[in-house]
Formats: sequence, structure tokens, C-alpha cells
Amino acid sequence: MYKKIIVPIEIGALDRGEKAFRKASTLLDTGGEIILLNVVEDVPTYVAIDLPAELIQNAIDDAQEKLGMLIRTSGIPALIEIGHGRPAHSILAAAEAHDADLIIVASHTPDFSNYFIGATADRVVRHAKCSVLVDRQR
Repeated sequence: MYKKIIVPIEIGALDRGEKAFRKASTLLDTGGEIILLNVVEDVPTYVAIDLPAELIQNAIDDAQEKLGMLIRTSGIPALIEIGHGRPAHSILAAAEAHDADLIIVASHTPDFSNYFIGATADRVVRHAKCSVLVDRQR
């Protein structure tokens, strides 16, 4: 069905990401590719002054380790990519750079600030140039 699927995974919600990753494997064409994407958000300069210099690198290393473990335990082949900046922007940029034909984004149970779908999922749905599957999770 799909040749290249982007699966953004928030390391703090790895279980939701794993579900989306498994869904991606069922939708992938033979010879297709899944890219697991984690986005490390930039720390504002006024906050970064008080944080350890290696904080960002530690977040990158942690994401690579946990995504690698997810690939090994699931047995599903995938590439790992670490993005930087605002999550929605990084997801859309990765989809465009990889010429993806599907993004599977997990969306949490909404609260009043983002009632219909999560704020990041909402932005991805509105601006993606490819199909987007929102995997609603509770």
C-alpha cells in the first residue's frame, strides 16, 4: 500500500509509538521503508543557560537507543532519524525530505486545549503533502 512511512515517536510515550510502528508495518509495501522519527525540541536560550551543555546530546543518544531497542524487539526493520525543533515542523520536513507517502501520528486523548486531535497531530494533518493516519490512542 505505502512505500515510505514516517512514524514520529515521542520517547516519553514509547508505548503509543510502538503501536503506530506496528500499524505501519502492516501498511508497508514489500521493499518499502519505515522511518522512525523522534524530534528533540530546541531549548530556549534563556533556559539553556541554566542547563547542562550535554542535555541535547543526551536526549539524542537516549532516543537512538530506545528506538533501536524498539526495532530489535519488534523485529520490524526501520531507519531511525532524529529531528530538531518544533515537532510538527520536523515531521513535515522529514516527510518531504524522504518523499513519504504516509505519516502515522499517534494522538493522545485530548483536553480542552486541543479537543479534536493533539496539537502536533492537528498541524501535521493540516499541512502534510501526503496521507496522514491519526492513530487515536487512549
